[in-house]
Amino acid sequence: MPLPLLPPTTPDVDWTALHNFAALRGQFRVSLTPRCNLQCWFCHNEGDIPPPSTHANRALQPRDRELNADDYVNVLQAMIKAGLKRGYFTGGEPLASPLARPVLTRLPDPGPDGSYTLITNGTLVRKHQDWLAITGLDKVKVSLHYFSDASLYEIANSRVGIGVILDGIEAARETFECVELNTLLQRENAHEILPILEYALERRLPVQFIELVDTDFNAEHHDSAISADGIIKHLRTLTSDERTEIAGVGQGRRVFRIDGVEIDVIHKGLGRHHVGQCGTCPIRSQCVEGLWALRMDHAGSVQPCLLREDLRLDIRHLLGNTDALIAAVAQHLAAFTEGTL
Repeated sequence: MPLPLLPPTTPDVDWTALHNFAALRGQFRVSLTPRCNLQCWFCHNEGDIPPPSTHANRALQPRDRELNADDYVNVLQAMIKAGLKRGYFTGGEPLASPLARPVLTRLPDPGPDGSYTLITNGTLVRKHQDWLAITGLDKVKVSLHYFSDASLYEIANSRVGIGVILDGIEAARETFECVELNTLLQRENAHEILPILEYALERRLPVQFIELVDTDFNAEHHDSAISADGIIKHLRTLTSDERTEIAGVGQGRRVFRIDGVEIDVIHKGLGRHHVGQCGTCPIRSQCVEGLWALRMDHAGSVQPCLLREDLRLDIRHLLGNTDALIAAVAQHLAAFTEGTL
């Protein structure tokens, strides 16, 4: 259940954690819907019931949608005011939401150092290409965890066909200046990692290869995880332009540049980095991500961590009061990092 609301007029709000998170360019991830037309086995669905679980047991359903398009836009305006200027739109599949168009075509200006990114599986980009062209999106990131009909079925339990996804990538390239790919390294696609890299380099698309983060959502497939050592070794045969980034929030990464194209590898060996130390969190020893994103879901909650459902802050009654909303999120984040929730 979402946590009760904090007093909106609390005079002694601790802004430190929120300001630090904003200064380190932490993400504000906005889930437009928990629904998806794919069923990737590793999906965490931003903390809601993942599509594979619903498919296996219809009694397991995501929470109901509580927000409308105006609510999303108002929260985005509030978070920009609070300094969070890196907005990411997720799902489920965000383009499967009826709110995608009315939200994405009304994005508030994030300022010169802000940006908006759409994270999509690519299957619906061509269908919505016309109106996507008039949004304020700065980037489209397509999840390409498969490179054949066979691996698409094995990973996402879908027969939509890899051609639809590849066409969606082309539609994104036709529409946006900045298109990127991300690929989760796993046993099911290990034989396709180099073809995906070649595909990206031929089209000059930045790509991020990601080691699997173990969570309760993918515990049954623990043996699918593979190391990034292989792709790192291969990239080093292609370029000597390599750097390591461990600053800020999020996961440490290795960054390679090949003929001007950036290839990232999220490498667990570099560790995770986050604001604060999460205080006395009872599952801190199990934490694999740390605080790198604030997540708002379709049910009107904001949460700083995927591993604890008890950390959801209900913001529905604050949607009409920007200052109170920002104060509540700031106090919630401070309490999280100090371990007092």
